[in-house]
Amino acid sequence: MAQITAQLVKDLRERTGAGMMECKTALVESNGDIGEAEVILRKRGIASASKKASRATRQGLIGSYIHHGGQLGVLVEVNCESDFVARTDDFKELVHDIAMHVAAADPRYIRKEDVEPAVLEKEREIQRARALLEGKPEKMVDKIVEGRLGKFYEEVCLYEQPFVKEATLTVGQLVKTKIAKLGENISVSRFVRFKVGDVAQAEAGAE
Repeated sequence: MAQITAQLVKDLRERTGAGMMECKTALVESNGDIGEAEVILRKRGIASASKKASRATRQGLIGSYIHHGGQLGVLVEVNCESDFVARTDDFKELVHDIAMHVAAADPRYIRKEDVEPAVLEKEREIQRARALLEGKPEKMVDKIVEGRLGKFYEEVCLYEQPFVKEATLTVGQLVKTKIAKLGENISVSRFVRFKVGDVAQAEAGAE
């Protein structure tokens, strides 16, 4: 059994925002592996965050990110439950990180549920035709198509995309860890991405 030092507990707490005892318990479970302990805490945080997901979010911030050179910019609105949380450094950092992610990853939607049925059906038809063209067995095609739709969601939906600063975490999971840490529901309501010369700009999440 690895020795769980106070410094190790402190380091994990700084990385996750979890309580001292929660950090120590996770480190004991992971035999002192701080990376594995962080995964354990994330899983627990995500579980506790799900309970807050239905609560109304009427406060928040509008954040911006301008890429070096001024050729690419993003505005994003992230909501929480109280003005107090909106003013915290953790929330401000989240808003900035999401704006930066949108600039880098260029999502078209926020959530899977936001994808229009017609767009989804067209993608399903494309992937079915592709699978058949590749000679995949007919009985396996539906399963293959559903798997490729998962990849499609990962490419176009903000919450499904791997976070640009830490690819082991999706943006949706990042939001849930902040929900667990700050104790309030948090949601991205809309964003718009501007690129010089791109006339096909669209705002995601807007009415």
